[in-house]
Amino acid sequence: KFSDHEERLSGSDREEDEDDVEAALKKEVGQIRASTEQKLRRFQSVESGANNVVFIRTQGIEPENLVHHILKDMHTTKKKKTRVILRMLPISGTCKAFIEDMKKYTETFFEPWFKAPNKGTFQIVYKARNNSHMSREEVIKELAGIVGSLNPENKVDLNNPQYTVVVEIIKTVCCLSVVRDYVLFRKYNLQEVVKSNKDVQQNLSSLTEEQNSEVVKTETEEEEKRSEEVKEENK
Repeated sequence: KFSDHEERLSGSDREEDEDDVEAALKKEVGQIRASTEQKLRRFQSVESGANNVVFIRTQGIEPENLVHHILKDMHTTKKKKTRVILRMLPISGTCKAFIEDMKKYTETFFEPWFKAPNKGTFQIVYKARNNSHMSREEVIKELAGIVGSLNPENKVDLNNPQYTVVVEIIKTVCCLSVVRDYVLFRKYNLQEVVKSNKDVQQNLSSLTEEQNSEVVKTETEEEEKRSEEVKEENK
């Protein structure tokens, strides 16, 4: 219903006001939508500071579950879905890449997997990029000690552990995650996980044959040298 004043407005004046209001509403809706989309973007690229490393920040998604789902699908279907990505690792927590900061942070970070009554077999994998001040042996020793302190029943298993603690050092940042099926999914390698066991065995056989060939070649070269030496002596 219009007020008396609005009823007295001419048709053209009313249409102009309506156009102005409609334009203002459209503009406001557009701004709200753009702001909302920016806040709710599920994936956003972040500069990693290292060559050949892409870091994607997620919104409202558990990185471990997402990456495990992708690798499980590729392992099951054996369908190759990427040409350029080698490995995909979830990152659930970050801290400064200094041993004291890492120890303090992981005491709480490891609790969902390793604090009693939770327990499991585990291994720790470590990689550092653009960082030379960290010691691989010291990091693994300290973090393994923290896992053991949370529950003495946590045991190291380097062959087929339930959990793999992934430690990725990039410059002065330590990226951490605890993943499942690390061995089954070929160290979370997207190029290897799609290969069948037969392909893997063939690759291993080929590699073994090449190594044996090199050994035989070396032995043959040694025999030839000895033969030459014998000839020289006979002369």
